[in-house]
Amino acid sequence: MAVVCRRATEQDVDILFNIIQGYAEQGIMLPRSREVLIKQLDTFAVAFIDDQLVGCGSLTRLGEDLVEIRSLGVTEGHKGQGIGNALVSFLEEEARKQKIAKIMALTYAVSFFERNGYTIVQKEIFPEKVWRDCIHCKKQHCCDEIAVLKRLG
Repeated sequence: MAVVCRRATEQDVDILFNIIQGYAEQGIMLPRSREVLIKQLDTFAVAFIDDQLVGCGSLTRLGEDLVEIRSLGVTEGHKGQGIGNALVSFLEEEARKQKIAKIMALTYAVSFFERNGYTIVQKEIFPEKVWRDCIHCKKQHCCDEIAVLKRLG
């Protein structure tokens, strides 16, 4: 089973919505409306096994040399098959093409990111993230996500 990643298209929106909504209902990912997904579609990548969309993730610019991996998720029944790794590699390559030096994520899946070369850092070193997104989050004052960072070569 080969995992193939590509940029998302409008045909992917309903499945993207369902993947993200599943994680959002568990409280481990911010929800995104279909309208927001369409508006931000150029930031999303999707992963396929055969002809089935089985994962997604997005890359959002936070600063001149910093991007964030967001909305990284894999469909139930497909976890542990390297789909997340393939998506992270694809998103890192997209960041390199944009000449971005650093890539970060806020996550509960710390060991996953560590296996992909990320290190734990303090959230506060990302004022771009804190002032852009965190101020609108209901967990703002009790955030339990861990910040991870990777410097791209």
